[in-house]
Amino acid sequence: MADPQGFLKHNSRELPVRRPVPLRLLDWNEVYKPFDGATLRKQASRCMDCGIPFCHNGCPLGNLIPEWNTLAYKDRWHDGIERLHATNNFPEFTGRLCPAPCEASCVLGINQDPVTIKQVEVELIDKAFDEGWVSPQHPTKLTGKKIAVVGSGPAGLATAQQLTRGGHTVTVFERADRIGGLLRYGIPEFKMEKRHIDRRLAQMNAEGTVFKTGVNVGVDVTVEQLREDFDAVVLANGATVWRDLPIPGRELDGIHQAMEFLPWANRAAVGDDVLDENGLPPLHAKDKKVVIIGGGDTGADCLGTSLRQGAEIVHQFEIMPTPPRERAESTPWPTYPLMYRISSAHEEGGERKFSVSTEEFVGEDGKVTGLKAYEVKMEGGRFEKVEGTDFTLEADLVLLAMGFVGPQRDDLLDKLGVEYNERGNVARGDDFQSTVPGVFVAGDAGRGQSLIVWAIAEGRSAAAAVDRFLMGDTALPAPIVPTAAPQR
Repeated sequence: MADPQGFLKHNSRELPVRRPVPLRLLDWNEVYKPFDGATLRKQASRCMDCGIPFCHNGCPLGNLIPEWNTLAYKDRWHDGIERLHATNNFPEFTGRLCPAPCEASCVLGINQDPVTIKQVEVELIDKAFDEGWVSPQHPTKLTGKKIAVVGSGPAGLATAQQLTRGGHTVTVFERADRIGGLLRYGIPEFKMEKRHIDRRLAQMNAEGTVFKTGVNVGVDVTVEQLREDFDAVVLANGATVWRDLPIPGRELDGIHQAMEFLPWANRAAVGDDVLDENGLPPLHAKDKKVVIIGGGDTGADCLGTSLRQGAEIVHQFEIMPTPPRERAESTPWPTYPLMYRISSAHEEGGERKFSVSTEEFVGEDGKVTGLKAYEVKMEGGRFEKVEGTDFTLEADLVLLAMGFVGPQRDDLLDKLGVEYNERGNVARGDDFQSTVPGVFVAGDAGRGQSLIVWAIAEGRSAAAAVDRFLMGDTALPAPIVPTAAPQR
């Protein structure tokens, strides 16, 4: 352990300070100031000798959290990043984007604030990059086997890196113009600057992974070519079919999905030539009354983006009731707690409305001008209207941020002939193999919309399954097995 009395000496949890709101709304840089090294060591020292580290159970990657907390406390940063990379290919992503279920299950969190696990993680990897410790890891020999990975989000990248290091020749296909999937175009720059993706891709390129962008597999590369040219295929194409809101007025101009809105802001932030003569992307929130339907992380991303673009006013709707300020009794330790959270975007402005359902969009001349909504309450497991709560709200731009319902089926999945489970995801077995031999599934395409840590864990496990399929055995680590068996 770090310091046997650390959690007694330092009983308060400290995190980096966020930059002042008026300042950060002027740019797209990450919101946090640098974290003092001495303060971080104190926080790492709070990790207890708890006997059974429940943080391991909270993290699907099986991160060796107490070990690298101790090493960070002792200033053994190089050893610490070795422990971290042993279970996590991309701690620079998870340290910024993961909601940290490990912290929710920290034993210290039973009656104190939990250890700042996520912050120690991100400081370890950032220091490792700064010191030049993140270098290509080449295989000792090549197997001669060729593998196609379809999709370049965290699951696809983790799969590709593991298989490349195992000696296989891996090609990653991405239909967008850049590698990264939702990491690239779904996550705003103020949450994770894209330089973090680019420096990791430089390592993977040097290791031998081949990346092909602008390729829609199933159209630009036929399924027949894919099966002929590769010994195995890994589907890591995500759950990209967004949930819609089919109510009256949905056809009005000015109503868009979050993933129609966010990519333009990301492109503008990295200098792509997408701005008009007023310096605005094709879809923007400047001077508009914005309503975001959906209270999750994607909704918060739309909020922060709208505020930076100069929205006049922003409302964010959530159909669920306002969560409690403390851990709800329904989610006791060590489960991930249901509780009220304030993201950096919520600090910056806008108004959050809970227990609200939208029933109709209204407009003029084919354009949205507002919406009609009412308050709801939960009765017998269903949302029921609260009579007398109807209201109308003006809106020039409505953003739907209600999550995703499954993978896109046409062009690739149906042509491959894979089967689907009862939730509409690609069916698979404990070996991550779909119902089509030699075709494997990793991440949201098989699991459904989930966390980044699950995506990376599934990518690592799928890589081990592919390696075993091709070679008869594997030395690659496999932290998990799928939660859903295939429907045969």
